[in-house]
Amino acid sequence: MRVGVITFPGSNCDKDMIKAFKDLGHHTLSLWHKDNTLKQCDLVVIPGGFSYGDYLRSGAIARFSPIMEAVYAFAENGGMVFGVCNGFQILCEVGLLPGTLLHNNNQKFICKDVYIKSDKPSEMMTKSQQALRIPIAHGEGRYYADKSTLESMKNNGQILFYYCSASGTIDDQSNPNGSVLNIAGVCNAQKNVFGMMPHPERACSQILGNTDGIDILNYFDKALAL
Repeated sequence: MRVGVITFPGSNCDKDMIKAFKDLGHHTLSLWHKDNTLKQCDLVVIPGGFSYGDYLRSGAIARFSPIMEAVYAFAENGGMVFGVCNGFQILCEVGLLPGTLLHNNNQKFICKDVYIKSDKPSEMMTKSQQALRIPIAHGEGRYYADKSTLESMKNNGQILFYYCSASGTIDDQSNPNGSVLNIAGVCNAQKNVFGMMPHPERACSQILGNTDGIDILNYFDKALAL
């Protein structure tokens, strides 16, 4: 699998994402935000960070970068796109994913490990029946969509992950930022554009004591092989 990771001014997780995919054995390269080519990548990744300093609103300026025109066209033609944290925000801003990301309900930046799970692991980005421990680091991670959009997303299987307890219970106490329905990640109706606030690339190392993110990143190679 050929993976392209986009770098914007202010990105700070691009190198982490590149290393994570390289360690999994994929040909991985950096894509610059001013370019208008995706260099024939099979998967395009928009990493976390603070693109353009998060001025105006997270992702609001990055959506106008030249490369996003190529990303939009790639996704509309069925290409696979994955956004994490700021990348998730950018994909919502450009309209490739439903909903939006608001300030955390405590109005503070949150950086810690959380647990997430899928309610349909056999159909989603993970095969794990257990809760996955994945780090978060964001100030605007509170996912929101209106009731009709949420209902459509649930019917279409577009909710990828929910925040939960270590035992897998989805409840308000396990919701770190106030996201509606405890949502931690979503996809589009066509199931080729994916976004999540937690950082799986930061949970791919035996040395760091957490490899739960590997299960998520491995999804794309399997999906492309189908």
